[in-house]
Amino acid sequence: MAVKHITDADFTAETKEGLVLVDFWAPWCGPCKMIGPVLEEMDAEMGDKVKITKLNVDENVIASQFGVMSIPTLLLFKDGQVIDKIVGFKPKEILVEFVEKHQ
Repeated sequence: MAVKHITDADFTAETKEGLVLVDFWAPWCGPCKMIGPVLEEMDAEMGDKVKITKLNVDENVIASQFGVMSIPTLLLFKDGQVIDKIVGFKPKEILVEFVEKHQ
């Protein structure tokens, strides 16, 4: 299963249940391009533990509701509520640990 691209329209539905990692990104962002393959690997390895999604900040406005000022910003949701946040590129090990500490 690949990382799912979400929009303002389906954001609430996609983040309301379970553990969901949302990557706020843009196509022109260098660190965003670096983190993309890392998230794909995590998605393949972590399976049902967490749903990993991407939201393009150039095409959607919901990022401002969560105070996203720089990208990439990763927000971790649990049952619709933000429970943690990472800003900037981080290696896979750090991101896996970030998710696993909330399971």
